[in-house]
Amino acid sequence: MTPLPAHVALIVVDLQPDFMPGGALACADGDALVAPIAALLAERRYRTVVATQDWHPANHASFASHYAGQQPFAQIQLHGHPQTLWPDHCVQGSPGAVLHPGVDWNAADLVLRKGTRPRVDSYSAFRENHGPEGSRPATGLAGWLRERGISEVHVCGLARDYCVLWTAQDAASAGFAVGFHWDLTRPVRADNDDATRQALATAGIALL
Repeated sequence: MTPLPAHVALIVVDLQPDFMPGGALACADGDALVAPIAALLAERRYRTVVATQDWHPANHASFASHYAGQQPFAQIQLHGHPQTLWPDHCVQGSPGAVLHPGVDWNAADLVLRKGTRPRVDSYSAFRENHGPEGSRPATGLAGWLRERGISEVHVCGLARDYCVLWTAQDAASAGFAVGFHWDLTRPVRADNDDATRQALATAGIALL
């Protein structure tokens, strides 16, 4: 397989057991991505690969268990912005938080842990969600990629309608050309697919 140009990087988003069947926040057929993504990395078509890893402290503000009377998937306001409450997931050091062992992660040049701040959720690889200061702090990934000569990123992983989508949108906002490996993603909710496609089209993001 011919390698892609050196200016193109791959971002594999949150390929972790907690987002797969049997996990705390399972995407239907999320485990079906393991083999094809492992094969994609083994081909070494991408010369730069980034893996993100959801890595929450046990007291994370996005967990429904920390709000009396609230259930997972309820909506609240957090720092003045809508926040979905999630089941406890990807808790630091837990089995569900590891990068899936079915992939050889030695192909990754960078593993970016996100969601580590107790009071701030973090879907995107490029920016955290809104924090108490009112902004979305940068993770530093955009600068890291530019230092390596990257001008285009392709994204895959979990979940299509949250972390992969936000990563793609933020990459486009940061000035990168973006490709979205639709078949190498799965959603939290399949009924979000139409909205996800529209959001990608609005941002000028190509489906691969």
